[in-house]
Amino acid sequence: MSLNANSADIAFTFKGGMLPMTVMELSSADPEHIRSQLAGKLSQSPAFFQHTPVVLSVEKLDEPHLALERICAVCRDHKLLPVAVRGGAEPVRQSAWALGLGWFAPVEEGRSKLLESVSATAGSDDAIEEVESTDQEEVVAVATRLFRGTVRSGQQVSASEGDLVVIGAVNAGAEVLAAGSIHVYGALRGRALAGIHGNTQAGIYCRELEAELLSVAGNYKRLEDIDSQLLGRATEVHFAKEQLEIKPLG
Repeated sequence: MSLNANSADIAFTFKGGMLPMTVMELSSADPEHIRSQLAGKLSQSPAFFQHTPVVLSVEKLDEPHLALERICAVCRDHKLLPVAVRGGAEPVRQSAWALGLGWFAPVEEGRSKLLESVSATAGSDDAIEEVESTDQEEVVAVATRLFRGTVRSGQQVSASEGDLVVIGAVNAGAEVLAAGSIHVYGALRGRALAGIHGNTQAGIYCRELEAELLSVAGNYKRLEDIDSQLLGRATEVHFAKEQLEIKPLG
């Protein structure tokens, strides 16, 4: 086969990337317990449960065998679409693959393997610190994306590597995403997802908060979860103490 194949003959290409994904962190392995809670969430926020892809995190469960098929069925009954499982013992991984789901290593295990790989290449712990420092400098150097105007319903604006600054409003039904922080110099009424690659240091800043959904590094709050006293005010959002912290800006 010629290496200079016409582009019309190419059926697909693989591209690396990270899409924003909701993580459903399970603290119970009982499908009926999950069903009961999902039913309550659905009644509170039906718009959120509209074929939303989710990763099932089982890292908090000490269960070598899970009723994974039943748990997935409960999710689908409530319009959530399980696409992968994170964590769990070998039987959990095998079950995930048998159900056509992806599988991710637990967060800490994944980080440990990364550090081991860097250590093996560089040969010392000092080299690990040097590599991590270099990565931080590269992140800071990434350009910020500036968007001028209103992000309208159904529109999505994203900054896949740096911060996103919106000089205008984000309407209901619109979505803004960033690898870093999000700054909205107007009303934020749609969905804002910062730190989409897992950056827990990212934040969301807006002049007027009316957001349908706020997320930092996959940790989210919906409009009904936000203190009503903060609505309509200039606010900042950060991830702290394992949850989103929303407070007045300034």
